[in-house]
Amino acid sequence: GDMVTGGTLNQSGVLVVKATRTGKETTLAQIVALVEEAQTRKAPVQQLADLVAGYFTYGVMAIAFLTFLFWYVAGTRIWPEVWSTMAASPLLLSLKLAIAVLVIACPCALGLATPTAILVGTSLGAKRGLLIKGGDILEQVHRLDTVVFDKTGTLTQGQPTVTDCLLIQPETENDQQSAIGTKTIALSSASQLLQLAAAAESGTSHPLGSAIVTEAQQQQLPMLGAQDFYTEPGLGLSALVENQRVVLGSADWLSKQDVTISDTAQAEVKALADGGKTVVYVAVDGLLAGLIGVNDLPRVEAKETVEHLKDLGLRVMMLTGDRPEVAAAVAKTLSIEPEDVIAGVLPDGKANAIANLQDQGHCVAMVGDGINDSPALAQADVGIALHGGTDVAAETAGIILIRNNLLDVVKSIDLSRATFNKIRQNLFWAFGYNILGIPIAAGGLLPGFGMVLSPAAAGAFMAFSSVSVVTNSLLLTRLRN
Repeated sequence: GDMVTGGTLNQSGVLVVKATRTGKETTLAQIVALVEEAQTRKAPVQQLADLVAGYFTYGVMAIAFLTFLFWYVAGTRIWPEVWSTMAASPLLLSLKLAIAVLVIACPCALGLATPTAILVGTSLGAKRGLLIKGGDILEQVHRLDTVVFDKTGTLTQGQPTVTDCLLIQPETENDQQSAIGTKTIALSSASQLLQLAAAAESGTSHPLGSAIVTEAQQQQLPMLGAQDFYTEPGLGLSALVENQRVVLGSADWLSKQDVTISDTAQAEVKALADGGKTVVYVAVDGLLAGLIGVNDLPRVEAKETVEHLKDLGLRVMMLTGDRPEVAAAVAKTLSIEPEDVIAGVLPDGKANAIANLQDQGHCVAMVGDGINDSPALAQADVGIALHGGTDVAAETAGIILIRNNLLDVVKSIDLSRATFNKIRQNLFWAFGYNILGIPIAAGGLLPGFGMVLSPAAAGAFMAFSSVSVVTNSLLLTRLRN
């Protein structure tokens, strides 16, 4: 049956639910834990604020002392009319100004600038199905210039279906004699080819293998016995089916098994690949027996997502292990430029592909959903995982899309940018307030305008600075969904 998330409301009907995870292991508890952790993780930009705030108190005390010293020793003598019109002694005026400096100076605004924005941003994201794992992720998103998508299961639906099953007959006399010499049973129909392939794929959970097994089941073909399974990640597999060695996978995998691919077969492969179909080669006892074409349709929202990301000024790329022809056909339907397609990448090479982009000076986000994507998600400056994917991918990524919708990639980037902009606005206000407020409190307007900021007024301004930072952060909630 389907997975049921804790906290789900059953609107109608009757459900029989089996608890597979309890307490802290539940999805809901993990989401809460991620949000709580995200709200405590600092953005690197906050290090500057923390550094300034650390020395802020000592600096303000020094400024207050110098303010008192200046006005008591020199200021009232340089401008004698000032203290006489204030109806206060030089000592009282100097103390008043020094106290005003101590009161108006506000490290609180500096301290609140980043965490309040992160708190609001991550909470808003959680409500919208976007789990952002902290302020450091927000700052990295702000720097992004490239977004790389895994193809299978991310840009596509991840539910491939068999569209073609083609027999390849031995072309040369040597192939025919080889088939006789190995006692290979000649395949007379596409159903036999599919039956052998499904038996070999029954020992794997790869999406392409599942598609082949499903097609055989839909055609009600009897499942043949298979044993001696062997899988080479990213290439293919082999199995012993009815005493025949069946090999399925890519052209590279068949080459490693010393299987020759004829020109006729290559022409068929090109035709399938040009149609955006992934080709699975099937060899029986060392001879190419047929080709299976598998199609994985793009997600409905994939093209719109790519276009929105381009509107944000981001370069959109696609990373896949498929043949270049297949990748190019899919990229064309999604408006991804041909030069932005990286094809023929083995699972362990995805992280290297991301690293190469980073070496070129790009700040890269990787969007994926599978175990094979985890190293690339970790390598990328920002990893974005679909919640419908594997737990490993979700654990590695910095942003998790709960609703499993690609358009949420755009929303997560928009929210991250808006949140980081709020952090910068808050820090600008906090620094600007102190830079302007402290000189005024120290008597900067007294000689020219005869104005003195009382300690009470300084306290009001100090409170206002903190409230304004919090209010500005809360304005994030007005961000359009």
